[in-house]
Amino acid sequence: MQIQVSELIVRFLERLGVETIFGIPGAHILPVYDALYASPIKTVLVKHEQAAAFMAGGLARATRGVGACITTAGPGATNLITGIANAYADKQPVIAITGEAPTHVFGKGGLQESSGEGGSVDQVALFAGITRYHKLIERTDYLANVLNQAARHLLDESPGPVVLSIPYNLQNELVDEALLDQVSFKAVRPAKLVTESAISRCLAMLNESKKPLIIAGYGCIQAGAQEDLRQLCEHMDIAVTSSLKAKGVIDEHSPQSLGSLGVTSAGYAMHYMRHEADLILLLGAGYNERTSYVWNNELLERKKVIQVDQNAHQLEKVFRADLVVQSDLGVFVRTLNAACQASGDPVRREIDIPTYKLAVQQRLDDAGETIFNERFKHVQSFYAWLEQRFSNGLTMFDDNIIFAQNFYRFTPRDHFFPNAGVSSLGHAIPAAIGAAFKLKKPLFAVLGDGGFHMCAMEVMTAVNYQLPLNIILFNNRTMGLIRKNQHQQYGQRFIDCDFINPDYAVLASSFGIKHYRIDGESDWDTLFKDTDFDHRINLIEILIEQDAYPNYSSRR
Repeated sequence: MQIQVSELIVRFLERLGVETIFGIPGAHILPVYDALYASPIKTVLVKHEQAAAFMAGGLARATRGVGACITTAGPGATNLITGIANAYADKQPVIAITGEAPTHVFGKGGLQESSGEGGSVDQVALFAGITRYHKLIERTDYLANVLNQAARHLLDESPGPVVLSIPYNLQNELVDEALLDQVSFKAVRPAKLVTESAISRCLAMLNESKKPLIIAGYGCIQAGAQEDLRQLCEHMDIAVTSSLKAKGVIDEHSPQSLGSLGVTSAGYAMHYMRHEADLILLLGAGYNERTSYVWNNELLERKKVIQVDQNAHQLEKVFRADLVVQSDLGVFVRTLNAACQASGDPVRREIDIPTYKLAVQQRLDDAGETIFNERFKHVQSFYAWLEQRFSNGLTMFDDNIIFAQNFYRFTPRDHFFPNAGVSSLGHAIPAAIGAAFKLKKPLFAVLGDGGFHMCAMEVMTAVNYQLPLNIILFNNRTMGLIRKNQHQQYGQRFIDCDFINPDYAVLASSFGIKHYRIDGESDWDTLFKDTDFDHRINLIEILIEQDAYPNYSSRR
């Protein structure tokens, strides 16, 4: 049976498991939109195409499925770039379908033509460095191969975004519907089996160590290794820290937990890693700028190092290890835990981690080196209350990062999605909206007032689709990180960081959503008593003094 290419594309999306697609219609993509009319795929009209890509990425992160967005040619497609770059940095399987002017106007200067011919914008080239696969489809004779390549990259064990640009006339051409039978929709994720010798050597090194430390990365979460990791750490009494993206991989209330690593963390894990640990076991954790404290060589000096990762490109990328294992993290941690449980009685180490954390905190207090002072007390109280209120778990998309990293102790019941990829402002709200179409847990978008201004219009997208969302807005009337750096490193020569905010109560009223303003701990009672966090859209504005800075340095 012959069907239009536009319908084939929609069926392709359905076969990928896409249930929701985010975007804005335009003349050059209307045939695909028309095919979506009768499809079970839900279309979501956003306010800006960048948000469409963020929403697709947010849904992909929350569900580990394929996220999808759709735009017209020219500015519709170019507006996707930051969101697609974010998906690329975070290895999110996001597919973007973009329109293009008809092929008969290529090189002639047609409206919004972006074929790259005749001096026009080369739309596909713009995505070359931020996609796993990108293609301007000019003919149907290789369409099956293009779709097969796209599916392979989206379903790969290390996925990334795909952009397919389809000229208007091609969308209307007829092809055989059986063409999709040539496309493989099977996820190619072969388990990298671990050898018995690698497990034996790793277990022996852990047993020989007096003060081992596990650095658990997001790979453990992706592999579903949380429970085996918990059992392993408890049985061998091993201190454990996480990368920022892996917060919650182990319950941060656990007596083995040191919290997360990073220059914006409280520092327990860094102090233990630097001054106590004699062995480091990295499990699916990239040794990046945050985790390594800008690649501080002292952290790994005079220590045995074991690195386990399924991605060969991560192994020994920036350091040498004593034992290197390429393996599926789920397989490795499960096998190591089983060997550990079979090896004998539980181990008891010489350092009690909760006591150690108290001692480190006291030293930091005495030296005046704590990250936060009393001016952030109400923020700390807010996160402490969230812990109590949502003990069964919440989902948080966080552009601010530093407060949650220090004040909220995550558990495996939570989903924490820090904006750690390209760290683009204006990400949290649309990403959370994307996730809201699938997740049922209480949902939070955390960001500052600078970032809010970049995505405020998407609040109406949540309103339009009646999606419950809690927006935590930190209001200090400045680009906080920039002002902090100009305070610390540039002699307080403040430039282009401060601004005047709107009246957020009035703004929330115009959106038709609830607003709460928090200026101190005395304001919590009303918020905690009156707020419906599960079914409404709430804008919770938390005031912070403009010249109150976290005590850490971003200096390279």
